[in-house]
Amino acid sequence: MTAEPEVLTLELPHLTVSALAWGPVDGRLALCLHGYPDTAWTWRHLGPALAAAGYRVVAPFSRGYAPTAIPADGDYHIGALMFDAVALHSHLGGDSDAVLIGHDWGGFTALGLAAHPDSPFAKVAALGIPVLSGFRRRMPLRTLRRSAAQTRMSWYVLYQQLPGVSERTLDRVVPTLWRDWTPASYDSTDDLARLWAALPDRAHRTAALSYYRFLFQPRRLAAPYRSLHASHDKPPRIPILLLHGEVDGAIDVALATFSAERLPAGSRHEIISAAGHFMHLDQPGRVDRLIVDYLAG
Repeated sequence: MTAEPEVLTLELPHLTVSALAWGPVDGRLALCLHGYPDTAWTWRHLGPALAAAGYRVVAPFSRGYAPTAIPADGDYHIGALMFDAVALHSHLGGDSDAVLIGHDWGGFTALGLAAHPDSPFAKVAALGIPVLSGFRRRMPLRTLRRSAAQTRMSWYVLYQQLPGVSERTLDRVVPTLWRDWTPASYDSTDDLARLWAALPDRAHRTAALSYYRFLFQPRRLAAPYRSLHASHDKPPRIPILLLHGEVDGAIDVALATFSAERLPAGSRHEIISAAGHFMHLDQPGRVDRLIVDYLAG
């Protein structure tokens, strides 16, 4: 299901955010957060599906992805992404029944807020990521052996720590990631065109890569984000829906499953057969139904 979205410009106190939107303006708020290397257009299937169920769906372009502004504070910690989500909830007049859906970096943001005691979101769905807190226990040998495979799959994370080099080669690296992360039958041409429009120059490319650099390199955490960031790798406090693609080339499904074994009661973990990292794009009908049904339950 697809439909042309509205295009919104949202003037937050700390950041100008551009977003796509579907559904009635008085509907239950569903905030949908994209990841890397992707844009708000990743929700072009789920947005209309949720809108048909009565939701007001808003999918922002994350900080540093045009037409959203590059943040003046230059902070790309997960706590900063969580802060943006909370600020959007407030700006959009979200109620206590608002829901949060995130993929990749948006998924880490969603799980961080699922762990935060003052999160304004009632339900959370996260796609294509592990539960960071789930690795704080001993792995059985059969799962530990999968770590070597994950290290090979995560080569790009280390590569993107290199300033300058990774910016200059992004136009070669990103198409490789989409090929590695999705089934061979999926055509990413439109997704890549939209990504390059969101990362039109060196400054925007650096912004997108800084998400990884702020996670693995010591960087100053801006004061407004500290209390939120403290929850980014804590166990979720509320039930969540966690989705993984069976043939995801970005994360080993065995490790992802191990990380999900101690989710709160009422959570669901689903592996989508024949789906890749962008499962909501290559298997949209199945993923849309799972999310709509979970949020309604």
